[in-house]
Amino acid sequence: MTSLYDGTRVLKNDQIINVLGTIDELNASLGVVLAFLENPDDKILCRQKELMELASMIALSKSKIASPKNIKIDEGHIESLEKEIDEMEKKLIPLEKFILPGGSKASSLAHFSRTICRRLERSLVALHGESGLEEVLLKYTNRLSDWLFVYARILNSGKDIIWDSK
Repeated sequence: MTSLYDGTRVLKNDQIINVLGTIDELNASLGVVLAFLENPDDKILCRQKELMELASMIALSKSKIASPKNIKIDEGHIESLEKEIDEMEKKLIPLEKFILPGGSKASSLAHFSRTICRRLERSLVALHGESGLEEVLLKYTNRLSDWLFVYARILNSGKDIIWDSK
């Protein structure tokens, strides 16, 4: 057993603990991306802070304790991700083929982070089915994984590894 923020005891394999653990794993993987960057990027640090807000909202989702007003993932976060995706894509050659995760160390780790984010999204969908989470949390996680894909491409400086099916 383990305790949630409000003291509620749940099993270690409770879906909410699974989601919180995956958020923690994703946040840690972003810390590794940041460590591999030659020029530290505030965008990664911003995503890490957003993940802490997401975790706080999830940890309080079954609680009678309200989330502090300054801890809130909302449509503004999604709009910010979408704007950044559009800005980054302007710097990239449009994809016409699938790419393989890899390239630079930082890009490879960003791709790995993206896969953790996709797992988080699937876990959130399962938790949403149990507890009716706010839809915005699912949408945010979906957009974050897209952001990580484009960010990984940026880190590769246009040297994506194209998948050749032959």
